[in-house]
Amino acid sequence: MKIIFKIFILFFLFICTFTQKVFAEDLYKVTSFNYDTSNAFILLTVPDTVEEPVLKSIKVVKMENPTRAYFDINSSVLTTPRQDWSFTANGLKQVIVSQFSTNPDVVRVVMYFDDDFDLSKVHFYRIKNNIIIKFKDIQAKNDYFQNIYRDDHASASDFYEYLTMTTPDVPKDDVVTQIQEAFNTQHTSRKELKLNTKYYIDSITPKQNAILLNGFGTITIEKPMILTNPLRIVYDIPNTLVKGSIRNTEYKIGENETVKIGQFSVNKARIVITTDDVKKYIPIISSDNQSLLIANTDKIGNFNLFSNISNMISYSSEKIDSQTNAMTLAFTAPVVHGINRTNEELTLYLYNVENYNENDFITAFKNTAFEKAQISLIPRIGLELTLPLEQNSLVNTFLGADGKALKIIVKAPKKQAFITEPTTPAPVTQPKPQGKGIRKVVIDAGHGGSDYGAIRCDINEKDITLDVAKQVRDMLVKKGYIVQMTRDGDEYVSLQDRVAISENFEPDIFISIHVNSSTGTEASGVETHYYHQESLMLAQTLHASLASAIDTKNRGLFKSKFYVINHTTDPAILMEIGFISNDKERAELNSPARKKATAKAIVEGVENYFKQIK
Repeated sequence: MKIIFKIFILFFLFICTFTQKVFAEDLYKVTSFNYDTSNAFILLTVPDTVEEPVLKSIKVVKMENPTRAYFDINSSVLTTPRQDWSFTANGLKQVIVSQFSTNPDVVRVVMYFDDDFDLSKVHFYRIKNNIIIKFKDIQAKNDYFQNIYRDDHASASDFYEYLTMTTPDVPKDDVVTQIQEAFNTQHTSRKELKLNTKYYIDSITPKQNAILLNGFGTITIEKPMILTNPLRIVYDIPNTLVKGSIRNTEYKIGENETVKIGQFSVNKARIVITTDDVKKYIPIISSDNQSLLIANTDKIGNFNLFSNISNMISYSSEKIDSQTNAMTLAFTAPVVHGINRTNEELTLYLYNVENYNENDFITAFKNTAFEKAQISLIPRIGLELTLPLEQNSLVNTFLGADGKALKIIVKAPKKQAFITEPTTPAPVTQPKPQGKGIRKVVIDAGHGGSDYGAIRCDINEKDITLDVAKQVRDMLVKKGYIVQMTRDGDEYVSLQDRVAISENFEPDIFISIHVNSSTGTEASGVETHYYHQESLMLAQTLHASLASAIDTKNRGLFKSKFYVINHTTDPAILMEIGFISNDKERAELNSPARKKATAKAIVEGVENYFKQIK
């Protein structure tokens, strides 16, 4: 009996000791990783929530095939997705930080390098619980700055950016589970998952006069488009996948305001806000670039946008080339900012920034492209930075990986006139312009006469384009525009003559209408082409109107060197309104309903374009 009692006591003491050890063990939470390009180091942030220092010593293990080295951080979990950096110099290829295992919880840092790489170039430091991996004389491909906003609306096919990760076998339709498992679990059997996206939106929260989007990845938002009938503002987020269950659901955010998010194309999300206050809505980006709030600026005071206060501490200007300049602002803490882009200026709302040095700001940008920039205080909110812009300038903004820097890159329009090839146009009977308005528009019906364009089943491209062009002309004339047709009958007009007609007329815009074709029968959809940068806004606006109005595939924008849009000196686009080679779409293109809808959409786009450049 005594023996049994002693065994019981020993077992009890063992259990108590084991339990105390298990429950006394604290987990280190790795909350962020940042790469500093100027100093070439990676910073792993671990809050000081435990007494024992994380990683008292670094034990680096070197391995072969491929050549690599790693070290582990025990009793640690990642609270952010796995990240990796690709390098370009001195033998170091890649660094990956990931959750190596759970139970036990281990974060692993793996470095891949060439066989002859000198590991002594890598140094490790610890500041409290922050781990620094310092690389000597090495720069990463990944820019410290992440593109947050861009004027350019590129076609989906131009911007496929694949997020590659390893993942266990889980149901294929559960993308969130795949991603979370890939980020947080270590498995012996893995496969590659590729998403054509940089950002994944997994939740949407309607608020009063606002909408909040949450996800993970990197957000980039494009210049908004304002459409009519009904009045609405449209935001596109490229390289983005929207969770299936939240797509195309309409949310009420005000008495007469609604919002809807959808998968506009295979890798572009579209947010549509229907409201009479379209000019008051702006995007607001969180300091970690994971959340996006689109809100009415009059209602910003109703939201808790930040938890930390920041100050603006440095200012710099850089001339990139003859047309392009960059402004960089640095802050003491991650910045929460909103963006308002009009045709005349860019305004940044720095919501959690309290102070800046006005004299240093003025001095830094004196005699630069940004000398007209102004900063003013927003009572009880933050700072407002206003930057005047030339019409047709291209703007991109960037946020530092740690949220402590903003870069604004502005590309000004070309000053010189476009150089055209010398031509001797053949005599042509020029149709008389029609209408009494102020705005002048050239409508170019593709092909004509002996030039039939694409032909399928005795249906000719030249007939469809002329019919649509005439309807566009008639609708514009009724609205007061002066319209010049390059042809108003079934006649041949050379490309040189079409350009000459337009140049002599000196229009505000030039629109060429065409029908697409393919060797196969599968292709369908609408697309819009531009060449000169000054034509981009026109292409964006008219294509958005056409793609929204016609129930077909949106093939996006293309920068193409078609003769008529290359050689005209005014904003010019070429619109492909559908595929004649597709049996279903050919029937629609030849129908009165599709022709009328197409013409109406083009006219609506023209109206929207001129509203934006007032």
